Amino acid sequence: MGGIIIDYSPLWETMKKREVSQYQLLQAGIDNKTLDALKKGKNITLLTLEKLCNIIHCTPNDIVMFTKDR
Repeated sequence: MGGIIIDYSPLWETMKKREVSQYQLLQAGIDNKTLDALKKGKNITLLTLEKLCNIIHCTPNDIVMFTKDR
């Protein structure tokens, strides 16, 4: 039985569409450790997800996608 895979590719697409840079995320309080976790598909807190949504002006669906590992 497979697990759940966290996919942050919607985040990078949303950032590109809205012209938000990683530098802007850093300036808004998202730290390097969190950016690294996002790049590696690791867990983030719901508080961080909310912060990203507020910075980018989007919904969680614009940031993360969950898929089943087969």
